[in-house]
Amino acid sequence: MEFVTYPDTEALMMQLAGKLSSQLREHLLTHDSATLAVPGGTTPGPIFDNLCDANLDWTRINVMLTDERWVPEDSDRSNTALLRRRLLTGRAAAATYVPLYADAPAPEDKLGDLQASLATTLPLSVCLLGMGADMHTASIFPGADQLDRALTGDDTLVAMRAPGAPEPRITLSAKVLRAAMHRHIVIIGDEKRDALERARTLTPKEAPVAAILDGSTVHWAKG
Repeated sequence: MEFVTYPDTEALMMQLAGKLSSQLREHLLTHDSATLAVPGGTTPGPIFDNLCDANLDWTRINVMLTDERWVPEDSDRSNTALLRRRLLTGRAAAATYVPLYADAPAPEDKLGDLQASLATTLPLSVCLLGMGADMHTASIFPGADQLDRALTGDDTLVAMRAPGAPEPRITLSAKVLRAAMHRHIVIIGDEKRDALERARTLTPKEAPVAAILDGSTVHWAKG
């Protein structure tokens, strides 16, 4: 694991966006297409704001979430809606969006179809992840109902229900996250840094982020 410290959050967001852009550009030199996977939530928004106008051939880039809440796009809980507002705009509007949600009562109803839609987009070229204070990453939560499957199974996608998560989730599995060619984790503040240090001493079942730390670059600013 590589740990990179930044003087402040603004520097982190700008420099990390530049790093993601550079890795996508490099990948496209030797591949027909690239796949970028990103988290939802509020933290990566400024990264998206910097990345969306990067001078890339976005027509050759697939963009997807690392996980999604099982809610329609018009919900204020939708990560897809956030992505459309802040990443899939400007030059990046030309990218191909690969959804992790379909109109059905439960993620299990569409899991097979969604997994099939990922067949041509994997492995991930560049993957950006966050981490919660509970040491979850993507929607791989401690205590979740399908935690073992998400951590050790061969599925690309896992439907997940977790304590404290108000709706079902769908998440890329640890296997898919580990297979990413470039993997970055962004954390802000002392609480998250302390959680990361704890995760390094725990098992993936206790701290799911531990399953993907090896080979990741962690980007941290105090706030």
